[in-house]
Amino acid sequence: MKITSANFKGSALNLEACPDSWLPEFAFVGRSNVGKSSLINALTEKKELAKTSGVPGKTKLINFFRINDAWTLVDLPGYGYAKISKEKQQEFNQHVSEFLNDRENLKHIFVLVDARLEPLDGDLAFVQWLHQCKLPFSVIFTKIDKTSDTTALAHAEAFVAQLKEWQIEPAVAIRCSSKTKKGRGQILNFIDSFLPKKSTKKGPKKISVGWMQKHGR
Repeated sequence: MKITSANFKGSALNLEACPDSWLPEFAFVGRSNVGKSSLINALTEKKELAKTSGVPGKTKLINFFRINDAWTLVDLPGYGYAKISKEKQQEFNQHVSEFLNDRENLKHIFVLVDARLEPLDGDLAFVQWLHQCKLPFSVIFTKIDKTSDTTALAHAEAFVAQLKEWQIEPAVAIRCSSKTKKGRGQILNFIDSFLPKKSTKKGPKKISVGWMQKHGR
């Protein structure tokens, strides 16, 4: 898939405030500071589309980005940010839960996991919850350029292996880097597989007046 346009369309605090849309949506969610905004910018090749920050918990709203006027990328608030109150964490979780379960045109969920770290209970628990809710998801292992290939691969394999023990299997598991754009094509091609395909059938061939006269028509 080639990205020809990517535009911010708005934000919402909760499901009720989300804009109506007929476009298929794909949600990106993960722990705070997992590199979600950087990944969104790398996917769309727009450096400032999603605001990046070194401060965890920057994304506090549900943000919508229209891509190619064909689908919507949804940036969800991060979870697991310990420096905010438990009440505020619960509020974030509730809004995310309602959106993921009840948004009618949501097609797939991408769970972002930091490849530099061994499997974290919070990430595993979130994936378990998605499985229990029967929600379709994939796992994207981020920041592979910030650690060795061996470490990133080992952590990704350990995460997937733990899921298999629980008989949970993501649709795809992709290791990626926002800096080198490794994995970008895989993510976009996977999204493209959900989108309606444009018809390649050609209409009836036009017959010129000259041709008709030549052939006695």
